[in-house]
Amino acid sequence: MAERHASSLAVNTRKSLFCLFILTSTLFILSWFFVLRSTGSPHFIDHKLLPNSKLLAMIDNGISGSESQNDVEPSVGNRSILVDKEEEEKPTISSQDKEASQANNDVKCNTNGKLALKVFMYDLPHEFHFGLLDWKPQGRSVWPDLQTKVPAYPGGLNLQHSIEYWLTLDILASELPNPPNVRTAIRVQNSSEADIIFIPFFSSLSYNRFSKINPHQKKSNNKLLQDKLVKYVTAQQEWKISGGRDHLIVAHHPNSLLDGRMKLWPATFILSDFGRYPPNIANVEKDIIAPYKHVIKSYVNDSSTFDSRPTLLYFQGAIYRKDGGFVRQELFYLLQDEKDVHFTFGSVQKDGIKKASQGMHTSKFCLNIAGDTPSSNRLFDAIASHCVPVIISDDIELPYEDVLDYSEFCIFVRTRDALKKNFLVNLTRSIGMDEWTQMWRRLQEVQKFYEFQYPSKEGDAVQMIWQAVARKVPAIRMKLNKSRRFSRSYVRKEKGLSRIPSPSNFW
Repeated sequence: MAERHASSLAVNTRKSLFCLFILTSTLFILSWFFVLRSTGSPHFIDHKLLPNSKLLAMIDNGISGSESQNDVEPSVGNRSILVDKEEEEKPTISSQDKEASQANNDVKCNTNGKLALKVFMYDLPHEFHFGLLDWKPQGRSVWPDLQTKVPAYPGGLNLQHSIEYWLTLDILASELPNPPNVRTAIRVQNSSEADIIFIPFFSSLSYNRFSKINPHQKKSNNKLLQDKLVKYVTAQQEWKISGGRDHLIVAHHPNSLLDGRMKLWPATFILSDFGRYPPNIANVEKDIIAPYKHVIKSYVNDSSTFDSRPTLLYFQGAIYRKDGGFVRQELFYLLQDEKDVHFTFGSVQKDGIKKASQGMHTSKFCLNIAGDTPSSNRLFDAIASHCVPVIISDDIELPYEDVLDYSEFCIFVRTRDALKKNFLVNLTRSIGMDEWTQMWRRLQEVQKFYEFQYPSKEGDAVQMIWQAVARKVPAIRMKLNKSRRFSRSYVRKEKGLSRIPSPSNFW
C-alpha cells in the first residue's frame, strides 16, 4: 500500500513539474515577444504636432521610399549586385509600370508647393553670381529676367562644377508667374519662414576665371570677391542669429572658396568631395556631396549589349597626378599591354570629349581612379554612358548615398587590391553577361539623378540636391535649438544692465 502511494506521488510530482515547465516556457516566449515588439519603430508619433511637419513628411517619404527600394537580396559573388524582390514576386507587371514604380520608390519628389523646401536667398550684388557670366543688371534688380533670356554658362570643363548656377536658376524659377509643376524648393522672402538660407555665390566660376593675379594686384579678383562675400554675409542679421548654421553655400570646385571657407565654415557646404578640407571645416555629417555635371553627352536610346561593347576596361585622362593620383600611373604600367583594355592619356582638346564618348559607349567597364582629389567627373561620364563604373578611390564620398545604393551599378575596388597584378582584369572578366546586364539596366534607371537642366525636372540632379538639403534640415535645427538651451545663463552686466548675447556669440 505504501509502495503504491509512493508511486502515485512520484507520477503526480512529474506531471506537476512538466506543467510548470510548460507554463514558464510559455511565459518566457511571450515576454520576449513583447520586448521585441516594444523595440520596433514607433507608430504613435503624430508629425502634425512637430514644427514644419510638412518638410518632415517629405523627408520621411523619401527615406521610406529608398528603404523599400533597398529591400533586396545579394546575388552570387562578393560584388553586392542586387536583385529587387518585387520583380521576382510580381513578374506580370509591365515594364512601364515597373519603371514608374522604380522612380517613385527611389525618391519621393514633391509635385506641389506645399511640401517644398523653403529657401531664403540673399539678393547678393550681381558681381557674385551672374555678373561673372558678363551679365549686366537692368534697373534695380540684381537678377536676370528668366522669361526673356537665361544667361549662358561657359562650356568645356567649366561646366562640371556649375552646380550653384543650376540651383540659383531653380530658386529664381519658383518665383515666375507660371513656375514648373515640380517644385522641390521654393523661394521665400521672409527668412524667419525659411528652412535654409542660400548664399548664391558662383564660387567655382570665380576660381576658374579670376584666380590668377594681375601684374598690378596683390590679390586675385577671386580672393577679393571672397573677402567681400564674407564681409557681406557675416554682417547680415540672419547670420548673426544662427552663427551661420542654417546657411548653405556651394563650393564644388576643390579650390573654390579657398579663403572664405575658413570663415564661413559653420554653413552647410555643397562640395564634390572632402579631399582638400580639414574635417573640422567640412565633413559628411554637416555637408552635402553633389555630382559633377557630366561633360560627355548622355547615351540616348542605348540598345547596346554585353557583346556589342568589345572593350573590357576604359580609361582616358590625365595619368600623372599628384597626391592620391599616383594610382593612375601604377595602373597604367599594369594594364597598358592588356589587349581589351584602353588606358591612355587624354584631354578635352582635339575632340577629346567626342573620343571619350565613343570609347565609353563601347566599353563594359569604365575606370574611375582617384586623382588630385578622391572624386572626378569621370564617374558621372561613365554613368551617362551606361558604362559600369569601377571605382578605385578609398576616400571617395558619393552623392545621395544615404538614399541610393551604388553597389547596384558600380564595382568598388580597394587601392591595395587594384595594384596587384592581374587583379582588375580577372575581377572584371569574372562578371558574366547576366550580372553586367543587370548593372547596365540599373545605370539607365539612375542616370536622371545626375542630369542638370533648366528648368529642372522631377528626379533630376537639381531636385535630388535640394532633397539632400532637406534631409539635413532637422539636424541643423536640433543643433540650433540645443545651442539656445543656456542662452539666458550667459548674462553679461554692462553699466548695471543685463544683456543676453545672441547664439552666434557662443558657438
